[in-house]
Amino acid sequence: MDQEYERRLLRQINHQNLPAEARLTKCLSATCSPVSVKSGDRFIPTRAGSNWSINFHYANENCRSPSQNHKAKDATSDSSKDAVAYAALLRNELLGAGIETVPDPHTEDRRHAVLSQDSHSLFRYTVHTKRVPFDNDNEVSPYSLSPLSNKSHKLLRSPRKPARKISKIPFKVLDAPELQDDFYLNLVDWSAGNLLSVGLGACVYLWSACTSQVTRLCDLSVDGDSVTSVCWNERGSLVAVGTHKGYVQVWDAAGGRKLTSLEGHSARVGALAWNGEQLSSGSRDRVILQRDVRTPPSAERRLQGHRQEVCGLKWSPDHQHLASGGNDNKLLVWNSSSLLPVQQYSDHLAAVKAIAWSPHQHGLLASGGGTADRCLRFWNTLTGQALQSTDTGSQVCNLAWSKHANELVSTHGYSQNQILVWKYPSLTQVAKLTGHSYRVLYLAVSPDGEAIVTGAGDETLRFWNVFSKTRCTKESKSVLNLFTRIR
Repeated sequence: MDQEYERRLLRQINHQNLPAEARLTKCLSATCSPVSVKSGDRFIPTRAGSNWSINFHYANENCRSPSQNHKAKDATSDSSKDAVAYAALLRNELLGAGIETVPDPHTEDRRHAVLSQDSHSLFRYTVHTKRVPFDNDNEVSPYSLSPLSNKSHKLLRSPRKPARKISKIPFKVLDAPELQDDFYLNLVDWSAGNLLSVGLGACVYLWSACTSQVTRLCDLSVDGDSVTSVCWNERGSLVAVGTHKGYVQVWDAAGGRKLTSLEGHSARVGALAWNGEQLSSGSRDRVILQRDVRTPPSAERRLQGHRQEVCGLKWSPDHQHLASGGNDNKLLVWNSSSLLPVQQYSDHLAAVKAIAWSPHQHGLLASGGGTADRCLRFWNTLTGQALQSTDTGSQVCNLAWSKHANELVSTHGYSQNQILVWKYPSLTQVAKLTGHSYRVLYLAVSPDGEAIVTGAGDETLRFWNVFSKTRCTKESKSVLNLFTRIR
């Protein structure tokens, strides 16, 4: 090798390996010096570790604020879908890819699909002698006015799944003075008649979602008592009220009168659940009482299985099993005839208040643990097996399933005070809602299954639209849709 060329090459390599500051100092000294430096006649670039597709994409994003980037991504979501459809259309017409559905640009499947594309190259240097078989799907009708193949027509006719958008802002906020910040109470419930019952201090108030009218149903202060739980029956005509002294009162909401007052508990009643005309109540005295409101109070069933306060009660949709959660970290399942639990789950490490039966899968039960546990767990009560679990990162206070989709919502306490919407069985988070400054201890679902109401110790009730009643049937507007424009 020529010595002069080798010297120039080594000088250039050393210059590229210098730090940025040293290179800048060297350049400044070179410009200030009157002596001219003899440059080499060849340039050897170093592009190792450079990913130009990524760097070019983020060149302008680095200059924006996070909020501007978020708005830009939302604004370009539809255009990105159109770009994916357009790319698939070009691959059909130019490369004969035969794509009939538009891939989702936001899933990992598309990334793998790109990697597994046809391996044949666009430019070939050999002549194929194999005749391509006749394909009726790719045949273009001689009477068609479109230059596209049948595969591309199927691609453009394929349904476009609309993006799921859940508002992060509640559509209504109500003041709820004296709403207690107590994990073991259940003070909010929504009836089938679209009435919201709320226990505030010693009173129970009814709020009409249709007229926004507020009425006071009862006042327990005359008896020196306070409200610890409320629960509507399935028809929405009767509301049960649990009290601090251990009474369970049944009220006629329409007439505003008390029908009966049930005794039997020696401590506060924090959990209630209706099963037809039967009412189950759980108390701090560790006992679950099941009574028929049509019969004398003496006819009752006593279910004893918890060692500490009962804080969660839910009947299954088929009215055959009762799930109960307690401060002893136990989740018990009872049937309608036995006095002993038929199943017992002990995987939670904290109090189990959040309980919800799935309306979509028979025997599927979801539960959530308190501060020391923070987990959502799913159980198959038909076989007694644990299915799935996930760590939510904070205390689980309530659970509720969507009536129309295989999704559920959970409310949380320490330390994030958030509301999470989950998709089952993938357990992916659909949305995260924040706004309460205290633990979100109370949750109820509207009778139409679209909205939820949450209550917290910050003495507010917030209404959110989280579930969709039906699948969206609107056709997405796209410039690639052949049937939305006159040609």
